[in-house]
Amino acid sequence: MVLNTGRTILRSATAAIALLALAATSVLPTFVTVANAQAQAAVPAPNSAQPRAQGPASVADLAAGLIDAVVNISTSQTIKGQDGESGPVPMPKVPEGSPFQEFFDEYFGKQKPGENNPSHQVQSLGSGFVVDAEQGIVVTNNHVIADADEIEVNFNDGSKLKAELVGKDTKTDLAVLKVDPKKHKLVAVKFGDSSKTRIGDWVMAIGNPFGLGGTVTVGIVSARNRDINSGPYDNFIQTDAAINRGNSGGPLFDMYGEVIGINTAIISPTGGSIGIGFAIPAELASGVIAQLRQFGETRRGWLGVRIQPVTDEIAESLGMASSKGALVAGIIEGGPVANGSILAGDVITRFDGKDVNNVKDLPRVVAESPVGKEVDVVVVRKGKEQTVKVTLGRLEDSDQQQAKKGDQTGQGEDGAVRDVDVLGMTLGKLDDETRKSFGISKEVQGVLVTEVQKDSIAANKRIEAGDVIVDIAQETVSTPEDVAARIEKLRDEGRKNALLMLASKTGELRFVTLQMD
Repeated sequence: MVLNTGRTILRSATAAIALLALAATSVLPTFVTVANAQAQAAVPAPNSAQPRAQGPASVADLAAGLIDAVVNISTSQTIKGQDGESGPVPMPKVPEGSPFQEFFDEYFGKQKPGENNPSHQVQSLGSGFVVDAEQGIVVTNNHVIADADEIEVNFNDGSKLKAELVGKDTKTDLAVLKVDPKKHKLVAVKFGDSSKTRIGDWVMAIGNPFGLGGTVTVGIVSARNRDINSGPYDNFIQTDAAINRGNSGGPLFDMYGEVIGINTAIISPTGGSIGIGFAIPAELASGVIAQLRQFGETRRGWLGVRIQPVTDEIAESLGMASSKGALVAGIIEGGPVANGSILAGDVITRFDGKDVNNVKDLPRVVAESPVGKEVDVVVVRKGKEQTVKVTLGRLEDSDQQQAKKGDQTGQGEDGAVRDVDVLGMTLGKLDDETRKSFGISKEVQGVLVTEVQKDSIAANKRIEAGDVIVDIAQETVSTPEDVAARIEKLRDEGRKNALLMLASKTGELRFVTLQMD
């Protein structure tokens, strides 16, 4: 199954990010017999003076103590047609060049849309692991059990138990299952501290690749904090331990036998391992799993801001030494910071004691925080760093909220106002007549952009006629003269770029930087 639900896909002639769940009829491994391996390399004679090469220490004892905690997850789903009773059977996906391809083509090629084909069962396989033997709690990936009618947990000794879904989270691709612990003696493993994992550390993956059953592979941590654009909280551990389809939901162990990651995705041109696999870090997964166990759903913290990256140009225009943090582009009406504790134009550099190095860090650390917690937020406002206190809301409640249309309530100057040309823009007064002419909402306040010169600095930053300049370098402007004066002041201060907060016709805010030549 290829990752393809609103996520970026590296699917080209060379690579694709793939989820690792395995449909039982969809992927058939190709087996190759290797003979005469001794001919490939010289082997020292038994009594030779040449020293024998020594490999890494065996992980046999470690694997033996962990493999019983790792389970295979099998699911079944009834596929029905549009009438609810029948429909064409979907063509399974098979590796290119598979000997079974011609048989699938012959059977499935005969089907036509609308034909009365009987309902059928689709089965898939994945992996999971027990985290609580007394309660019978099993962890896996959401995509392993998604849309399943029945879920079955298969243990290393061959026994099987029916499982029920406790909760799932699509944003982190995690799911929690429950089996009856009285029907089978369970062995559990615990989460380790993935934040202490270093690049180069040895790791071991156990799972169910291609439906073969419990399989152990070993590798190292290749990288940390990987963002593969699969969700809002991407922070993957990358490993070269062999991970294939069917390993989804299985654990990635450190050499202490603790789970530091949950195997989730790979980059591969064929669906097989090429040594680039990704695991959800335990520091992210453990909190989500605890909430799913307690509530059956996630309850994430919510700050109520819209953010964008801090570029080098934005950092320079704000007088910041480096381009770190998350720039607040707007405040959500009715959200936790709608009281003015955080303002549009602030740069958040630290949240609840954790550094915010880039725009992806903030949603993750906020989501991991408890709902209702009061936290300290460090912001850069008008070139000065300050700390504000914020009480977090609940992210799921934000679906009911609407983006605030405008943060400025001041009125423009009365009387005649002349047009001003600055940085490739012609600026004019925003009044009833121009609002009607450009279709600008009455809540929007600022200076109207009436024209943008072709190939100008402003045009290159996609500023258009009808945009409204709300402030420049975190100072409100209400007339074209205000804009010109603010630009000149920034030049006098030696600034190379001007940071503009722009409002669209409907009031949506964004920031752009314009180079001042």
